[in-house]
Amino acid sequence: MKFRYHSALTQVIIVGLVCFLCPGMFNAINGMGGGGQLDPTAGNNANTALYSTFVVFGVLGGAIVNLCGVRWTIFCSGFMYALYSASYIFLNHKPDNGSFTIAAGALLGAGAGILWAAQGMIMVSYPSEADKGKFIAWFWAIFNCGGAVGGIILFAINYHTEKDSLADGVYVVFVVLECIGAMLGLALAPPAKVTRSDGSSVVLVKYTNAGKEAIGILKLFIDPMMLGLLPMCFTSNFFYTYQFNNINAALFNLRTRGFNNMFYWFLQSVASWVFSYLLDNKHMTRRTRGLISFGIVFVFFNAIWGGSLALHNKYPTGIESGHRLDFKDSKRAAGPIILYMVCGIGDAIFQNLAYWIIGALTNDNQKLSRYAGYYKGMQSFGAAIAWQLDIKVKPLNQLIGNWVLFGVSLPSMLYVIWKIKEHSEDTKMPSETEDFAEKDQALQV
Repeated sequence: MKFRYHSALTQVIIVGLVCFLCPGMFNAINGMGGGGQLDPTAGNNANTALYSTFVVFGVLGGAIVNLCGVRWTIFCSGFMYALYSASYIFLNHKPDNGSFTIAAGALLGAGAGILWAAQGMIMVSYPSEADKGKFIAWFWAIFNCGGAVGGIILFAINYHTEKDSLADGVYVVFVVLECIGAMLGLALAPPAKVTRSDGSSVVLVKYTNAGKEAIGILKLFIDPMMLGLLPMCFTSNFFYTYQFNNINAALFNLRTRGFNNMFYWFLQSVASWVFSYLLDNKHMTRRTRGLISFGIVFVFFNAIWGGSLALHNKYPTGIESGHRLDFKDSKRAAGPIILYMVCGIGDAIFQNLAYWIIGALTNDNQKLSRYAGYYKGMQSFGAAIAWQLDIKVKPLNQLIGNWVLFGVSLPSMLYVIWKIKEHSEDTKMPSETEDFAEKDQALQV
């Protein structure tokens, strides 16, 4: 495959590398439970603040990206990840004062909302209709390799430690990597110059303004398709809290939590790539592909929550520090580790299906940036609630709540899949793209 800097695939790979280094490293730390701290309270509160602002800036993020362009929005947003990781260094020295970490979480929520809106627009609007599953897989594989590499770093650094919290040096490594990721955002090409494999230009719409974007955002909340996807969006990150805090952090020692994260995120990369062959299968209609993928997600998540219930019944209050499971104790740890890995695979196929559904609704860049922002915003609304519930609600009730929410999300998700057409009908002609292309290029050069 010949490398072309201005190709749509190259741009998706670049944004994948940004997310490898920024959200990917964030996932590695967050997946440790409590941000890598022994006491998860500050981490939970920071995540609540993060996802609360993420709700607002996720929904607004599409408009901000449409107004400002992808390069600078991703560049500026990426540094919020570094600030958040750095806040845990302060927390190590002031364990009773989580205010800075909580504030950093709120700032990260704003930055992440904008970054993910830009990422979503690039990932689902740059490819042709036939390649959307493949491009989602390329992105998801690269992005989740970041979490896997972060897990390797955490596992290697903490291999011989007896502590239950991460040291300053670990956070410093992550801060440096996240700063590099933010700067990599400047490597993105102006969308006006990006072309697909068949030589066609990426479809762009006319330049917008704040009034049009405000109206576009409001319309999301009366759009039947978006309302149908609301339960799916709300549920799509809700389960992270239970998996990270009540499985990984509650049952495993520090080095094994890093070990688990390594495979949790790596298997997401593998699963997304395998799943893309179904999502892009040219021998089936788009609706058929969606329905089969829906069935796989249904079976997978019911198996995950059934396994989680069995594990909870075995360890209803977790395991005390000093006696937690270690990966070398295969007799005790193998089952819980395998379940945690399966949770990662489930996350990948759920997120890939969600993005594929969104990408199948339209080819319009502006709409897709808003749809992606809506998805991440409503996803974060659920996550904000989940992180706060972890402080107040017993693990068993959290598990049951997750299972019920998943079931509630299914009927309307199935409805939207059923309504998917074989081809999107809103592709703009090149003559309609000129104004936006010129403005975006001026902002990003």
